[in-house]
Amino acid sequence: MNSFIPWVGGKGKLLWIINKLMPDRYTRFIDVFGGSGTVTMCRPIQRGCMEVYNDFNGNLTNLFCCVKNRPMALLAELGFLPLNTRDDFNILYKFFSRGEFTDDYLQEEMDLTEVYLKPPDAEAIRALMLERTPRGSVRRAADFFKLIRYSFSGGAKSFGGKPCDIHRFFHLIWECSRRLANVIVENKDFEEVIRQYDRAGAVIYCDPPYYKAESCYEVEFPPEDHQRLHDVLVTCEGYFIVSYNYQDYICELYQDCYIFRTSRPNSMSQTAGSEYEEVVITNYDPRKACWQLSMDSLLGGDGDTRYELIHEPEHPLKI
Repeated sequence: MNSFIPWVGGKGKLLWIINKLMPDRYTRFIDVFGGSGTVTMCRPIQRGCMEVYNDFNGNLTNLFCCVKNRPMALLAELGFLPLNTRDDFNILYKFFSRGEFTDDYLQEEMDLTEVYLKPPDAEAIRALMLERTPRGSVRRAADFFKLIRYSFSGGAKSFGGKPCDIHRFFHLIWECSRRLANVIVENKDFEEVIRQYDRAGAVIYCDPPYYKAESCYEVEFPPEDHQRLHDVLVTCEGYFIVSYNYQDYICELYQDCYIFRTSRPNSMSQTAGSEYEEVVITNYDPRKACWQLSMDSLLGGDGDTRYELIHEPEHPLKI
């Protein structure tokens, strides 16, 4: 499913290879540099599999917490309410009727239904509000959401220059709130969250700020953090997958791993036909962890998309 926000370095165009290289069996999934949450939310929900979304950007994780736990208050702050159509009400009703909405601020949320909905609609929604939620700043989340949506390429740094109707994203917020219902949202340094959730049956996905492109990201990521990320990953018990831009330094740094190279259209370039090369790195051999893969499929790719195995370690980290 689509995320409710765009984000610098979003992985929508790389999902096909990330999903293809994913192990067949695992018990937890940790999205360490979560960003827009696209990789987490596009995963099929697996019974009994723990999911963790983490990002070091406090404004971003606050927004995710509010989308997950306080959607009614967030929609009110964004100006979506009062509802203008029966379709909007039906979406709201279906969401709450799933029995997944809980809220520490139950009274406040119920009061909002009194203000923005008319009887009997208000009573119908109030009867379904049963949730508890951690404290979060709804106003700060709404302001950050607008900042991202009005900025260029979701970078939250410069005005996008195109009109944006915030109301178009009403449906996405409700859909993403439901998808995040059982996802743990963390706001921690990457090393801390990896060490906390690493297990033998875990998949740890990392999409760090790209090498020599760190200035494009809102949260600081100094050059030495690339080494620090590598050093903590190679000690992991679980599987890990890392996506990076194709750079000699990165390929040399991860010589103890399997490295796959691919390319995609460069959406940030104004030159027609411009492509951007990326690598996907694993600590395991996908041919052994993914039953549907073979050497031919690893080298071939699908349709117009191509990827190739450019490095195979002499001594794999994970057998």
